[in-house]
Amino acid sequence: MNDEHRGWYPVAAAADLGTGPRPAALFGEDLVLWRDEAGAPHAFVDRCPHRGTRLSLGAVRVVDGRAQLECPYHGWRFDGAGRCLHIPAQPAFTPAAGQAAQGHPLREAHGLLWVSFDGATSALPDPGPVPGRAVVCGPYDVATSAPRVVENFLDTSHFAFVHEGWLGDRGHTEVPAYEVLLRADGAPGVPHYRAWQPQASAQSAGGAWIDYRYQVLSPCSAVLVKQAGGDTPAPQEAYALWVAPLEPERSRVWFTLYTSDPVTPDATLRAFQHTIFTQDQPVLESQRPRRLPLSGGEAHCAADRLSAAYRRYLQAQGITYGVC
Repeated sequence: MNDEHRGWYPVAAAADLGTGPRPAALFGEDLVLWRDEAGAPHAFVDRCPHRGTRLSLGAVRVVDGRAQLECPYHGWRFDGAGRCLHIPAQPAFTPAAGQAAQGHPLREAHGLLWVSFDGATSALPDPGPVPGRAVVCGPYDVATSAPRVVENFLDTSHFAFVHEGWLGDRGHTEVPAYEVLLRADGAPGVPHYRAWQPQASAQSAGGAWIDYRYQVLSPCSAVLVKQAGGDTPAPQEAYALWVAPLEPERSRVWFTLYTSDPVTPDATLRAFQHTIFTQDQPVLESQRPRRLPLSGGEAHCAADRLSAAYRRYLQAQGITYGVC
């Protein structure tokens, strides 16, 4: 198993998985997600062990009170553990262990469904102390590598250009000196960064100085916490970035917005984040190479110290997927 296959990765928003099967993907492998009679989610390889048909084209049937995933080709049915329970062509036959569907551990957290390829031996990425209200934004399918998406999230010097009038303006382009600290696992973070932003959040009516805190959570996830200054500070917000590497140069992206604001509608919060990320997306997709260079090939300056620390972290973690 490659090092980057260890850990947990998002594959869908929890709210998007209803009563039927749903296709998903991770590291080039097609998956099918479904819920049992208790609402517990499950993830299988999207391939029936009989003739390789996509199980996501099938249905969830409730038989004798038990939800079972049914293959659309020959009607083989599987329980949440992947065991084959019924073969319609041989109704009296008890299916063998070799006729089971292949599954992966699946957990629900941060409004998303997470799959592990390493037997669930790792901890889920944890954004730490964040406000209690959570709003999931996405997904966004992006034609670039997962590390490129994470590095962009950590980058502050593009605010005045890519997000002009929103997160930055051309009167405030300088990136002040900031300190990068490493967690015990080597993941870099910035405990304090201050920036001027014309509209820092969906609720903002004007510009403000914003205190930022960044932390890389895993090779494909990170969080930033924002707090406006002034006499009447805006509600604290945290934005967690979660990236699923679909292929080395193709990613699926979600954000979980945590806010202490109890009033602003979810749709307004999502619209703000949608505006910001769709400003980033064409720039991300224009970058060449699409895989993040870890061994030279791109110039750096002092404003890039967090990006440089993230690249060193990926090297130390043995990451090879989506990098060059």
